[in-house]
Amino acid sequence: MGPLNQLKSNELNTKRLILCGLNVSFKFHIQEGENNDKFFTHPRNPKALAAYLFAHNHLFYMMELLTGLLLMMLSLCEAPAVPSLRLDVYVHATLELLALVIVAFELCMKLRWLGFHTFIRHKRTMVKMCVLLLQFVEAIVVLIRQTSHMRVTRALRPIFLVDCRYCGAVRRNLRQIFQSLPPFIDILLLLLFFMVIFAIFPDFSPFLSPQYFSTLENSLVSLFVLLTTANFPDVMMPSYSKNRWSCVFFIVYLSIELYFIMNLLLAVVFDTFNDVEKMKFKSLLLHKRSAIDHAFQLLVSRQRPMGVSLKQFDGLMRFYRPRMSARDRFLTYKALNTSGAPMLSLQDFYKFYQVTGLKWKARRSGEHWFDDLPHTTFLIFKGINLLVKSKAFQYAMYVVVAINGVWILVETYTLNSGISWSRFVPWSYIVFLTIYGVEVLLKISGLGPMAYFSSGWNLFDFSVTVFAFLGLTALAFDMEPFYFIVVLRPLQLLRLFKIKQRYRNVLDTMFELFPRMASLGGWKYSVVFIVNKSHEKTKTKCALGRLSALRGLQV
Repeated sequence: MGPLNQLKSNELNTKRLILCGLNVSFKFHIQEGENNDKFFTHPRNPKALAAYLFAHNHLFYMMELLTGLLLMMLSLCEAPAVPSLRLDVYVHATLELLALVIVAFELCMKLRWLGFHTFIRHKRTMVKMCVLLLQFVEAIVVLIRQTSHMRVTRALRPIFLVDCRYCGAVRRNLRQIFQSLPPFIDILLLLLFFMVIFAIFPDFSPFLSPQYFSTLENSLVSLFVLLTTANFPDVMMPSYSKNRWSCVFFIVYLSIELYFIMNLLLAVVFDTFNDVEKMKFKSLLLHKRSAIDHAFQLLVSRQRPMGVSLKQFDGLMRFYRPRMSARDRFLTYKALNTSGAPMLSLQDFYKFYQVTGLKWKARRSGEHWFDDLPHTTFLIFKGINLLVKSKAFQYAMYVVVAINGVWILVETYTLNSGISWSRFVPWSYIVFLTIYGVEVLLKISGLGPMAYFSSGWNLFDFSVTVFAFLGLTALAFDMEPFYFIVVLRPLQLLRLFKIKQRYRNVLDTMFELFPRMASLGGWKYSVVFIVNKSHEKTKTKCALGRLSALRGLQV
């Protein structure tokens, strides 16, 4: 019986190892679909597996983000720097070397995971590697010489920040902008072509003033100013005062360049960017479906070739989402199994990413949060609930907000230069803030904290009210550094736009687009950082040249 038991134990251990391996492979395929990792980057050996697990960890993502932020913030401490934040050369050079060593460690982990051939074929990683080597050499030179020379490569530091996990939307915007450039450049060349044609025309025309059209270079600059409509009357008026027929030249030029080609340029950019966005969405969707195909083939077996049972799904979800409760695993399975079949099919499994992102919570037995309270208390909160949901209460608050807005305008108009906000607290400020505070308390008690804060508009009202209270505190205690909070009072007027459906749709759209605009703002900040650093070095070099010239004159 001993050898037989040992054989059964070995078979059981083998089955457990196979099951564990299948769960690991399933998790990797699902993560590759979610992270848009290519399938050929699948770890091939235990060392690559360890590096893969380390590189797909939230601690690793935070390390990437903090390292990129540190390298960006070092620009505040390096010459030319903010005087109050300036550090010695050896301090900021040592910090830079430390950050670059961490970046090198991150790249080593990716190299161990991907392998050499896959690593060198990844363009973004190779660009990051080249920038890392350049900045590493420059940091060592600065640390040895103890002086900071002209370093143009500092402008490339945003690459380390953009490459981190949490800046994926910024990378996507940057990639889509580069992919939209070819048609944009075509229309831009057409615009420049017509500009050159019109710049040549003044050489053969006596009607245009030589003040702005004396040479080809001046003509190009003047026509560019005219195209951007920046001080463009100054370009036209001298020629018009010389000969009124010169207006024909400017009318034709503006009609072609400004009103036709510029609008055509905008339309081409918009259409191309939308096409790129659609293609990216399709590729991401197809990549996720391919990942689900690979993962599903791992789950089916010869005994069950048609689908995945509840027991098998529960086991793999224990490994994929260890913190998910048994109730949530069961509800996830039921949400996937829309057909009611005993097993999950491949078509059901295609909704895996959408369903696993859902959050489940038990529905309360009653309609309100105060249903279980004593009868008298229940009646009180029920009355408050009916009050805050009534149209009369809502329109009464709109009237209060409108009166508050008019009162702010009157106070601003009648405020003379001898009176300061820091010397007294207006009684109207206290009255309106008290009304807003009572409104917030009534809504929280009538709707419940969860229902109240789940609404974006209620969260906005609460935030503005809290900031108004902080502004009142700043006024009462003469806290000068916090006077800017007082300016937030007129934000309450935005609540008036809730009255009309069209305004609500506009504001809701603005809030929906805020994450995309934030990503675009991050990309713009990176571009501004690059241009600023390049400009700083140019100004420093010019200043050193002028200083050397002055010293030569003194000698």
